[in-house]
Formats: sequence, C-alpha cells, structure tokens
Amino acid sequence: MRTRALQQFFRWWADEEELPDPMARLRPPRVTEKLVPVFSSGELSKLERACQGRTFAQRRDYAFLCVLRATGIRLSELAGIRYDPDDPLRSDVDLWQREITVRGKGGKARIVRIGHEAARSLDPYIRIRSRHAKAHRAELWLGVNNRAPMTANGIYQMVARRGRQCGVPVYPHRFRHHFSHTWLDRGGAEGDLMELNGWTSPQMLRRYGASARSARARRTIMDGCP
Repeated sequence: MRTRALQQFFRWWADEEELPDPMARLRPPRVTEKLVPVFSSGELSKLERACQGRTFAQRRDYAFLCVLRATGIRLSELAGIRYDPDDPLRSDVDLWQREITVRGKGGKARIVRIGHEAARSLDPYIRIRSRHAKAHRAELWLGVNNRAPMTANGIYQMVARRGRQCGVPVYPHRFRHHFSHTWLDRGGAEGDLMELNGWTSPQMLRRYGASARSARARRTIMDGCP
C-alpha cells in the first residue's frame, strides 16, 4: 500500500513539476505470505487451564475460547452474538441444535456449528450470566462486576491477557487460522470452508489454507510418497 501511495504521489509531482517520474520504472516489492502458526495441543490445553474455574470471568472466558476454537468466527462476529432466553427470534444461540447465528461483513448472517465442548462451555456461562445485573441486555458477553457488555476490543484484550497468563502468544484471529487449518487438514471441502468462514473470495481460502498445505506436504514427505 505504501508503494502505491508513493507511485500516485510522484506521478502527480512529475505532472506538476514537468519532471521525470522517479518511480516510473520501479517494480513494487514482492509481498510474501507469512504463515500464521496454528495452535499445538499443548498450547490449547494451557489456554483452557488458564480459564478453568467457577467465577463469572472464568466461565465467560472459557466459553469465549471454546467458541473461537470451534468456529473460527471473526472477532466482530463473536462480539455481536445476541442472547435472549425468552425469545428465540432475538437469540443467536441454540444449544439444542449446537448452532450460533453470526453476522459477518455487510451484516450478512450465517449459521455456524459448535461441538459438544463449546456447547458445554456456554451452558454454565449462560446460567451464571442470568444473575448478572445486565442480564437483560441483548449482548451475550457481559463484563465482570456487573459491567456493561464487552466490546470487540475488550474481548481482544481478554484473550491476549489469558495468553500472557499461561505463556501462549494468542489473539482472536489466530483461532480463525487454526480452524481453517484443522478443517482442511482433516479433508474438509474448500467450498464448505468458504461458507463457514463467510468468504466470497478464493484468495482468502488460499491465504488461510497455507498452513494446512504446508502440513500436508510435510506429511507426504515423511510417509515416503513421491
């Protein structure tokens, strides 16, 4: 982006000053894709242990991490989940069907599935949430000490804090890469992954699937295949 901005500036400058454009023949630097490390089983276990307990914050944070791991949803989508125990039409959480409705870019809604562990983590959080002073609010994730619902930035800080607590470098978007890697590494269809992640461009599939391609290639070599 910096290169494009400089090209536009010097193109304008050359026209204004009637001088040669110094960037006319310069090629932009090649951008290499950086593999985002997926979680090891040990790292995930450390994160889970960091949140284990019976307090409001521990149950909420454990549910956070389980939902992120199970779905790979965006941070804004996680923060936007609604919950209403009395009106299913105003609630995005369906523990019976193990489904959560999220709203992606442009407000487009889609349904993501959660496994048994994620559903089991949400149940105790929802029960302790019912005693919160802000339980009437539509937002699922509430702050500690009866504070207002959490923002996306607040969730980001919480996840990073839990990572520092157990010595695991973590941020919410890393779960998205981990979910995509796990899906493809287990033989999941690329088209289904695009639907689950709310992608409309195959470029995103290539970016997020890089770790899985690398892992499959290494396994092929270890198995002695040509």
